[in-house]
Amino acid sequence: MSVHADIKRITVPQLMAYKGQKKIVSLTSYIAPFARILDEYMDMILIGDSTAMVGYNMDDTLSITVDQLAAHAKAVVSSTRRACIVVDMPFGSYQESPEQAFRNAAKMLSVSGADAVKFEGGEYLAETTRFLVDRGIPVLAHIGLMPQYVNTMGGFKAQGLSEEAANRIFNDAIAQEQAGAWGIVIEGTAEPLARRITQNVKIPTIGIGASPECDGQVLVAEDIFNLSGSRIPKFAQQFSDVQATIRQGVEAYASQVRDGSFPTLNHCFGVPKNG
Repeated sequence: MSVHADIKRITVPQLMAYKGQKKIVSLTSYIAPFARILDEYMDMILIGDSTAMVGYNMDDTLSITVDQLAAHAKAVVSSTRRACIVVDMPFGSYQESPEQAFRNAAKMLSVSGADAVKFEGGEYLAETTRFLVDRGIPVLAHIGLMPQYVNTMGGFKAQGLSEEAANRIFNDAIAQEQAGAWGIVIEGTAEPLARRITQNVKIPTIGIGASPECDGQVLVAEDIFNLSGSRIPKFAQQFSDVQATIRQGVEAYASQVRDGSFPTLNHCFGVPKNG
């Protein structure tokens, strides 16, 4: 008789309890093959709006939709058993009002089965965070460099480098914590600022180009696997050259098809067995 231990998915409260205990490890994924592998090692998988750039070759994250991200999130959820699954709210789906944000976040979670949503914005969106949390939707805040604000920020530029900017972003973090966010992604900020935020909030901070002192780290998977082309940010280290492996396999396949060595009769059906 075999006994199969139930694998329970990591919950938002469990991730909150990591604060000061152990680091949160996270990567992005938007397709099943990646998600299945990541699930063995990640505490959290993010279906990021970065899917627009790495999955659809768009110039920025502004054009992807709720329906697209919900479909990708559903694929990731159905392919995983362990990691907590968080999905981005895309541009234009939450900024108008708390009510708009709730409708789209509720749709996102009900369609995909994800555990929480993430959206970009600080103090000015604290009311929206509170509105969602009070209605049962866990919110992961995102401050600092916010890709959905690329047009007003003048590009993908590091944030919090001046005292005024650092104080504003610090206040964003405090406001989001007080509004009920369960954690804060800090992207592309001055390291001392990210460290200061981490030391002054009671919820986990997850860095991406922020500080080693953050309570966790997240990166875009394609960036660390050499699958993002030439668009590799400073804060991403290449941990594996998956592109080279894929190229090698594709080259071998193409060569064998062209020289007739693939397929063989062993790959065919209805072939009589010898003897």
